Amino acid sequence: MTARRPAITVTAADHAMLSRIAAGAANTMPELAAELTHELDRARILPEGRVSHDHVRIGSQIVYRDETTKRESTITLVWPEHADIERNRISVMTPIGVALIGMAAERSIDWTTRSGDVKRLTVLEVREPAEEPAAP
Repeated sequence: MTARRPAITVTAADHAMLSRIAAGAANTMPELAAELTHELDRARILPEGRVSHDHVRIGSQIVYRDETTKRESTITLVWPEHADIERNRISVMTPIGVALIGMAAERSIDWTTRSGDVKRLTVLEVREPAEEPAAP
């Protein structure tokens, strides 16, 4: 992708768990695992026990706009086993989940859909998790 990616911030706990998930998915989902690893490599990692209320993390509710359609959506980013599309609970191990992790409001990012289309989204709002998400 040619567009410069916005800075991202993740918690130490999310970084550790996401690194393990990416390593575990290297054989079954190599492209997605590589993309997640790339995102984790460039992330600013918060010290253990610290969180940023301004950045998307596991459990955050995110309001974003698809810049192609101008459609706004609200989703919750979750661990893979808690994904439920009917309840707008999107796994971090999806292309859009990888794009959203660590993003701050008012930032835009290009991401590639499973069908290979490149889309741009803008995070409009990051809301705190209703409860602390349990690690898998």
